Amino acid sequence: MSFNPKKQLLQFLAEDIGKGDITSALLTKKKISVKIISREKAILAGSKYAKEIFKLKGCKVKIITKDGSEIKSNQTIMKITGDANKILTCERTALNIITRMSGIATQTNELVKKIPSKTKLYATRKTAPGLRYFDKEAVEIGGGKKHRLRLDEMVMIKDNHIAVENSILSLIKKTKKKYKKFEVEVENTEDAVLAAKEGATIIMLDNFSPTQIIKTITVLKNQKLRKKVLLEASGGINSKNISKYGKTGVDIISIGSITNSVKGIDVSLEI
Repeated sequence: MSFNPKKQLLQFLAEDIGKGDITSALLTKKKISVKIISREKAILAGSKYAKEIFKLKGCKVKIITKDGSEIKSNQTIMKITGDANKILTCERTALNIITRMSGIATQTNELVKKIPSKTKLYATRKTAPGLRYFDKEAVEIGGGKKHRLRLDEMVMIKDNHIAVENSILSLIKKTKKKYKKFEVEVENTEDAVLAAKEGATIIMLDNFSPTQIIKTITVLKNQKLRKKVLLEASGGINSKNISKYGKTGVDIISIGSITNSVKGIDVSLEI
């Protein structure tokens, strides 16, 4: 199933407008020119979708600053011209997109700078329903990676799957009959070795401390298994300790907070 951003943006507008913007409908009909500006330093994301929102209502938009740019306070992001009531009807939906996506991109970028370039920062599925496509793209704009967008993209055997099956080995063997690539979440070094021996593509070291990760990597190296798998660190990782995790030698660090605990960037529309 392909994702249609335009359809989703139409739904966002419809959610905000309801039966109609009864306040903007009171305005004298006139064309105006406005600009969206930043109120703080950030990595810009979402401007192309904000543009599409205004275009859905027949407004003309010129993007001044592109997504991925480092922006500063009072920097102009885009200029819009059109009917006053239509611009003001779109205002909040467009600003919300830029605010959220820029917040995610900025937070991601700050974390990426704290880890080695060979270690990749991945988003998780901890996103707001309906916003995953935009949240994940914001992560990518900030220098991170998307990981899975949906459950149908790759098998990821997690703790609750194992609890239901009551056997990590049994579940891995079932997976291998149908899929070549799969990820396994483990909670100890023993299971990490088992998953590596059974051909896991990625092993998620869940809630491992940096010390436990280094120990696990050493064991995998001694058994000549390290080069056969990608190792992912996940759980309890934040801006204060991510540098320590980056030094362990893992290939991937995944952090849910970059999408589920977003601090939005302040932007505004000025006439």
